[in-house]
Amino acid sequence: MGNNRWLRNSFVYLLVIIGIIVIFYTLLPSFGGRNEEPLTTVIAMAKNGEIREVVVDGRKLVVYPRATGRAGADRFTSRIGSDTDVIGLMLESGVEVGPPGGVEVAFKGSSGLSSFFGLLLNFLPLIFFGGLILFMMRQAQGSNNQTMSFGRSRARMMPFNRPGVTFADVAGVEEAKNELEEVVEFLKYPERFLSLGARIPKGILLVGQPGTGKTLLARAVAGEAGVPFFHISGSEFVEMFVGVGAARVRDLFDQAKRNAPCIVFVDEIDAVGRHRGAGLGGGHDEREQTLNQILVEMDGFETNTNIIVLAATNRPDILDPALLRPGRFDRRVTLDLPDVVGRTAILKVHAAGKPLAPEVALETLAKETPGFSGADLANLINEAALLAARFNKKAIFMEEFEEAVERIIAGPERKSRVISPREKEMTAYHEAGHALSAWILPHADRVHKISIVARGAMGGHTSLLPDEDRYLWTKNQFLDMLVVTMGGRVAEQLIFDEVTTGASNDLERGTKIALSMIKRYGMSEALGPRTFGKRQELVFLGRELSEERDYGDKVAEEIDEEVKELINMAYRRAEEILVTHKPKLVRLAEYLIEHETVSGDQLNKIIGDDDFGGEPGTPAVPPQPQPYSPPPLKPLVPQPAPTLSSQSDPTPAATPGEPEM
Repeated sequence: MGNNRWLRNSFVYLLVIIGIIVIFYTLLPSFGGRNEEPLTTVIAMAKNGEIREVVVDGRKLVVYPRATGRAGADRFTSRIGSDTDVIGLMLESGVEVGPPGGVEVAFKGSSGLSSFFGLLLNFLPLIFFGGLILFMMRQAQGSNNQTMSFGRSRARMMPFNRPGVTFADVAGVEEAKNELEEVVEFLKYPERFLSLGARIPKGILLVGQPGTGKTLLARAVAGEAGVPFFHISGSEFVEMFVGVGAARVRDLFDQAKRNAPCIVFVDEIDAVGRHRGAGLGGGHDEREQTLNQILVEMDGFETNTNIIVLAATNRPDILDPALLRPGRFDRRVTLDLPDVVGRTAILKVHAAGKPLAPEVALETLAKETPGFSGADLANLINEAALLAARFNKKAIFMEEFEEAVERIIAGPERKSRVISPREKEMTAYHEAGHALSAWILPHADRVHKISIVARGAMGGHTSLLPDEDRYLWTKNQFLDMLVVTMGGRVAEQLIFDEVTTGASNDLERGTKIALSMIKRYGMSEALGPRTFGKRQELVFLGRELSEERDYGDKVAEEIDEEVKELINMAYRRAEEILVTHKPKLVRLAEYLIEHETVSGDQLNKIIGDDDFGGEPGTPAVPPQPQPYSPPPLKPLVPQPAPTLSSQSDPTPAATPGEPEM
């Protein structure tokens, strides 16, 4: 690589030097002598006997005067026409030609080689500037974009003897590792499988949300397999020229066949593997040609190629069915978000080699980060290390990890933001309403942290964490979540007798929860256990969703009434809780105003007193009421405040497994 760069630079320097020389000699054709003189001056000097010799070289005359100290020291040049007879012209002008006293006239024959160099000299400026422009275009296009090489594959081959990522560097996806370890075993010891009549899988599709480790797992396969590994992105097949994608696919598999057995990894295969005919106007012909070539190469007439294709995508729903059938992608390996055990293992992998303080408990940190992907956890470790370095610490402490979690979820602290005492007080009561409602309700998640410190676009937030990873939601959990969502607005109404725009996000979130309960999960007694509306996705345009309405206007009105009833029920329940425990609300809000942050353990101490059956100063035990029945609704319900730029976004933090809205 270094030698090629040196050769390119040398070529440029050579062109520059040649150009300077050409320009110099073009502007100074008589360098080393007098300036060029006209032919009439030469004839006049010849009449006066001042010229000793004239050499005719094509259309150029080299004149040697008699009054020179050294031969040729003061020569000059002149120009003649293509049909000029120099001797005849001199004789007509009365100039004696030839020895002993006349002008000696000599003719210098021009060889073909000299004529060629003379012609080349005339074209050298054009060649120089043309070469310079070509070099600049090559630099702009990149060193890899060679002329007439559009059809060549951009895949990079990773040497199998170079140490890299192994399965030991991958954690939290044990099932996926087991699936791919079997492929590696097949490549290393094929006789074990061939003796039983088993064949090697043609392709393995890695499916998972962004950040779950699909690409990392593919790199681990490359490090473990001990065979050549080709990796390319799906977008690198697509070009502006027709037929380039299919040509690159053919070239890629030709290279793979020459290096078989090997592994080909295509990252983000959804760039070329989308449903055919799904685009506007009939589809995308170039992408479909590329996909057709992939289909042929993976399962064509050549069966014994010993090439395993790994592909990764986070959009398996938009892939063409022909690509997913057995014989092409025989296996689909799903990488889910890690559970608490997986998060602990991932944190240990990324924390290896870093100076952690003895107080750091990665198991506790794993419990505090539900819904985090592997990439999020890696970023968490890095953010904590950066924070420790910012304060010149020699080790990473638990407070850096806690702050890193807050920065990832809500953004960095906005310490420069100045708010009035009244806004601070209203934010404190708002967050206290969320926290107290969650603490009272039996099916709500536990309160992890309350803060009124501005972060990002939020003026405050209440973090709720489940005691365990959740994958299913019950109706009671949804109802309690609605109550917690309304707790902030109810607290504002109860204390200040007015509402603010700070609850706009709460209202939006509560509405989505209620709609999901009725339209997707069939949790309405009035409408029954059925779903309403069919969600459709415009494949070619990406994640744009539309809903096909399969119900009439009357049912739509009933859905609206059910949503209104659920939200009103939650509002009245939150009002009942906060009115009953108003002293606790005030105590918690005043503590927030003074300290700005309250942890879950501190919350138990603040609200723990005789009202909850505990002794003063001892942690309280949240009451466990029986499932409540909805109270009768009042005819008038406070209307949502306008959705404006809010000073806060006090929505409790999302928990893993939270239903998609």
